[in-house]
Amino acid sequence: MNNYKLTIQYDGSRYKGWQRLGDTKNTIQGKIEQTLTAIIGQSIEIVGCSRTDAGVHALGQVANFKTETLLDEADFLNQLNHQLPRDICVPTIERVSERFHARYNAKAKTYLYKIWNEPNSNPFMRKFSMHVDEKLDIARMRQAGTHFIGTHDFTAYANAKSKKKSAVRTISAIKMDAHDGFIDIRLTGDGFLYNMARKMVGTLIEVGICAIEVDAIPHILESKQRVQTGRLADACGLYLEHISY
Repeated sequence: MNNYKLTIQYDGSRYKGWQRLGDTKNTIQGKIEQTLTAIIGQSIEIVGCSRTDAGVHALGQVANFKTETLLDEADFLNQLNHQLPRDICVPTIERVSERFHARYNAKAKTYLYKIWNEPNSNPFMRKFSMHVDEKLDIARMRQAGTHFIGTHDFTAYANAKSKKKSAVRTISAIKMDAHDGFIDIRLTGDGFLYNMARKMVGTLIEVGICAIEVDAIPHILESKQRVQTGRLADACGLYLEHISY
């Protein structure tokens, strides 16, 4: 079997998330599988590194699929991008070891979260950032973010629907930059629970508007109580930016 690795970019605004669902074809995975199957001429299933939620975007999603067909990668990539919807793009495809698995072989994931932090909305970025009209104190947010670094039980930041047996995750870096009215937050870790990244950003926003104390995060983590995390940041501001292998 030939194993192919895809890097994928998408605007998730009109989709019900990454994961193929039984009652709808309006998912990123479903659209790509449907197109791959049509081009190759056999049923294709892909394995994605991360199951992004409805409305979440990707700059560097990674997936793999197996087929008995040996592909001309350059020609196949042209066909694939020509037939995919315009809000999904596959920049690269490469043949990899048959043992490569997009999800299980991933060592770290980086999510980017974009906040538009101006009094008035930005009509051109309303689908690609969260609007926070109150001025955020980025110095407080940076200080608070350091408390997420390290290995912790993130039960308080897990969604009630999460089926993961363990909520222990390691966050290796949190970086924040302010530019041109935006605040960009990058979260890097070995894995993220369902809604975990958006809940972390929500807490940082609460810190930024002085609704939560800078040193509250250790107590929230220790409490394992979801109600203490504050708001859930909007899906539209979240991007799966990079996967490390």
